Amino acid sequence: MRDFAAFLGRAPDQANGEELRRYQLHMRSTGTSATGMNAAVSALRFFFGVTLGRGDAQVAMTTVREPKKLSVVLSPGEVTRLLDAAPGLKYRAALSIAYGTGLRASEVVSLKVGDIDSERKVIRVEQGKGSKDRYAMLSDVLLDVLRAWWLAGRERGVMLPGGWLFPGQNPINPLTTRQLRRAFEGAREAAGIDKRVSLHMLRHCFATHLLEQKVDIRVIQVLLGHTKLDTTARYAQVANSTLHAVKSPLDHLKRPPA
Repeated sequence: MRDFAAFLGRAPDQANGEELRRYQLHMRSTGTSATGMNAAVSALRFFFGVTLGRGDAQVAMTTVREPKKLSVVLSPGEVTRLLDAAPGLKYRAALSIAYGTGLRASEVVSLKVGDIDSERKVIRVEQGKGSKDRYAMLSDVLLDVLRAWWLAGRERGVMLPGGWLFPGQNPINPLTTRQLRRAFEGAREAAGIDKRVSLHMLRHCFATHLLEQKVDIRVIQVLLGHTKLDTTARYAQVANSTLHAVKSPLDHLKRPPA
């Protein structure tokens, strides 16, 4: 609304449909991304449609189709190198959870020690995306890493009773997603990985590598906490096993003798 008021040069509620249309053209000409433009359109539609009870923005502004790009994923070998290069046991354990369970960064840093159920081999995720609780898988390898971190954390006195699994500098507070992202970037550089990937990519790797192991896509949907199967199905586009399972029509041609 501040940007729109600055563009308009007066109070935004005085704008008409043509000025709204020109503002969207202005956003495009200044290189605003499709995501940013759609967010602005949504905000202005709410302001004019709900707050002011006018339909100007609904008519004058349109949402923009966002380009769909394939996710860049690491190979299992690259993930191993990245985890080995993590700056300390705490971050290795946190990044191992991100890859080994497919949890989002915000879900990883929100975990508490009591969320780890070693007997049932599950991790309780409270109020994840969409304000939903769910369970994530807990493998034996991941459990060993978490136990090692728990013992080290207790020795350092940062593991408070009923406290965070990954405490911040002050154990009362959890590790922040920003700190975890910085640790990921440090590990990526130390591992010599040149691919342009982010921390969220570990979630993509989790799903893609499971698909390559022939795990049913509906099981992966549950593990990721996706409501729609279509959201999970996009990982099939980057799974090597999916590509290799199809035989090219070129292979069926009768080749002339050499």
